[in-house]
Amino acid sequence: MSTPTKYTRPLSPFMPLYRWQYTMTLSILHRVTGCALSVGALLLVYWLVAAASGAEVYAKAQTFFAHPFIRFTLIVFSFSFFYHLLNGVRHLSWDVGHGFEKKIARASGWVAFLGAVALTAFFWFLIVGRGGAA
Repeated sequence: MSTPTKYTRPLSPFMPLYRWQYTMTLSILHRVTGCALSVGALLLVYWLVAAASGAEVYAKAQTFFAHPFIRFTLIVFSFSFFYHLLNGVRHLSWDVGHGFEKKIARASGWVAFLGAVALTAFFWFLIVGRGGAA
């Protein structure tokens, strides 16, 4: 026998209940880029240890980083860095109470995403321009 509850509590809504919005994508992307930065930090530590371990170990690390898959991973890592940075600034402005208006929130989301794409392209342009990708 079940006893009736005094209060009827609503069930927590799940994703299919909401219409998908790009702000949801930006929020998920912020979390994913945070995780990607953790993996990228391991690559950075490997490179720094190799640089500190001598010319032979550093040459092996450079060979490792020259592999196309690792090069792609580094591009993704740099995008993750720039997006997480710009979106973090966006969140800081929210923390002080600015940018909650729908129009401004949408615009700042686009600025964070497109800014990350532009900064990643510029960053790799500088690296390739210096002969780093030769």
